[in-house]
Amino acid sequence: MKILLIEDEPRLNDFIKKGLEQNGYVVDATTNGSTGLEMVSVNEYDLLLLDIMLPGQSGLEVLDNMKRFNVKVPVIIVSALTNSNNVIDGLDKGAADYIKKPFDFGELLARIRAVTRKKNQGSCSIYKVGDLEMNLMQRKVTVADEFVPLTNREFLLLELLLANCNRVVTKTEMAEKVWEIAFDMGSNVIEVHISQLRKKIEKTSQSMIQTKVGMGYYIEGELTCK
Repeated sequence: MKILLIEDEPRLNDFIKKGLEQNGYVVDATTNGSTGLEMVSVNEYDLLLLDIMLPGQSGLEVLDNMKRFNVKVPVIIVSALTNSNNVIDGLDKGAADYIKKPFDFGELLARIRAVTRKKNQGSCSIYKVGDLEMNLMQRKVTVADEFVPLTNREFLLLELLLANCNRVVTKTEMAEKVWEIAFDMGSNVIEVHISQLRKKIEKTSQSMIQTKVGMGYYIEGELTCK
C-alpha cells in the first residue's frame, strides 16, 4: 500500500514517514501543498495524509484542486487546527477522516486501516495475484484454475492479506479482524493457520505468503481487483 504524506513540519514528517514504513507501508513525503498536489495528480496512491497549514497551498486548497482535477484518493487530514469548523470544512471538502494533533501513532494506524478497509469494501469482488484467484461472492479460491478448499478462518486470512497486498499485515490486525480478539503473544494460532494456508495455496504459487520477521505476513505481487 502506497501513501503520500504532505506535512510541512520536518521532524513530524520524518517521524510519520519512518513509523509508517516500519509498519509495512510505502511512503512518499513532501512539505509543500503545491508539490503534494502535483505528486498525487501524476502518481498512484492508496491514501493521502494531509496537513492543513502548508506552504504553496493549504490542505483545503489541495482538496479543492483534487476535486477539480478528478483525483480520487482517500484523504485523512492530520492537523493542529482542532476547531469544529475546521473539522467540518475538511470533511465537507471530501476528506475521509480528520485526526487532531497531537495524536497517538497507534490511532493513526487504526484510522488508516479503517479508511482503506472502507475503500476496499464493495469495490472488489474478485482478487487475483499470479495464478491465485479469490471470488468473494462465491466464497471460492482457485490456484491455476484448481479449486482450493479453505476453512472459514483460512478464507478470512487470505482475504485480509489480499486486500492489503504488498503491505505487512500484523498479527494484531489478524487477531482483531479474523478472530475478533486481542492478540495473545504466547499463542501460535496465527502461525498454525498461516502454515496450513500456505500448504494449500502454494502448491503452484511458491512462497506467495511472505513473512516479515517480528511484524507479520504479506502477499507480494501485482493485484488485480474486479
